[in-house]
Amino acid sequence: MTDHREKEAKYFMRTGRRMDLLAVRGQGTKIWDEAGKEYLDFFGGPATISLGHSHPVIVDALVDQAQQLIHVSNQFYSLPQLRLAELLIEHSCFDRVYFQNSGAEANEGALKLARKWGKEKKNGAFEIICAENAFHGRTLQLITASGTERYKAPFTPLPEGFVHVPFNDVDAVKQATTANTVAVFMEPIQGEGGIIVPDDDYFKKLRAWCDEQNILLIFDEVQTGCGRIGRMFAYEYYGVEPDIMTLGKGIGGGVPLSAFLAKEHCAVFTPGDHGSTYGGEPLTTRVGAEVVSYIIDNDIPQQVTKKGELVERRLHSLQDRFPNVVQVRGKGLMWAVEFKGDIGERITNAALAAGLILNNVRPNAVRIVPPLTVTEEELEQGLAILEHVIAEDAGVATK
Repeated sequence: MTDHREKEAKYFMRTGRRMDLLAVRGQGTKIWDEAGKEYLDFFGGPATISLGHSHPVIVDALVDQAQQLIHVSNQFYSLPQLRLAELLIEHSCFDRVYFQNSGAEANEGALKLARKWGKEKKNGAFEIICAENAFHGRTLQLITASGTERYKAPFTPLPEGFVHVPFNDVDAVKQATTANTVAVFMEPIQGEGGIIVPDDDYFKKLRAWCDEQNILLIFDEVQTGCGRIGRMFAYEYYGVEPDIMTLGKGIGGGVPLSAFLAKEHCAVFTPGDHGSTYGGEPLTTRVGAEVVSYIIDNDIPQQVTKKGELVERRLHSLQDRFPNVVQVRGKGLMWAVEFKGDIGERITNAALAAGLILNNVRPNAVRIVPPLTVTEEELEQGLAILEHVIAEDAGVATK
């Protein structure tokens, strides 16, 4: 058996704490470790394995495309890139797209685009209003845009031009808006912040304010996009259209792929403004095209809505019965359970031992983001494990 802990200690930079699981194989919602133990994966990357592990459309696309063309410079065209671009534009409210490799890169591109728009269209405006508790990525600019101070402190001085306000507070955005404001940059649901869901009318009010002030509204849909909350894109749930949107994680179903999309009026990049060696290469965009097509053709968002209702019922029953559960929140297949006290890691480790992979997204909360293709039977099985673990931690007997 591989001593993975020993090798990690010897070779890796420690940038986080791992769960004690050496994954060697995955299929659908399941993962197996080196000893052959089976786990239900309700973490998924997080929210990255949108069609489940090793889905046939992804495997077939990888094999077929690898035999044709893996990489070509963006100075040339490729058929998979063209196909994915058409799919995204024709099934969204946007007019232009640029492909990248990760959610952080997509967010970087979106902010660059907004800054250039401000320079050209709004008298040099450059400040971005962001939310407290937000998370947008790990680059210097994006930890600055994010709202968690402990991610920023080791890396000062940080880039200028970011203002933070409480999430779900339109008045705070209004008070923070100045002549230098170029954009409001928000997650439709805060993911790493603990699955924080705003009021249903929050983004409608925010959209109206941005229109009134002639500033851009940017949605970071790296986690919420591509069917995750029961709509193809989360902006559809809220009934608004952002000016710029970023995608990542689920768009590639497990391969490194992301994108930022923009309305025509703010798609101000010209040749030389942006670039990426690997962004939009044939291999990853072929997979992305197959993933997006599968989600659309099989009406996965509608299925997610139905499955989300099951999750919501089961999780609310936990809140009603167990004193250590403070709150449950989420949409579709993006949920969190918040506990009384910082027991998230303890719950996660107990669930792992019982064959369920979760993520303690916050010290006092666990995140539930299974593949969009998870079956109702698997949901029932996984939620039963979670219920048992929570009950044991609370010292409550269950049948």
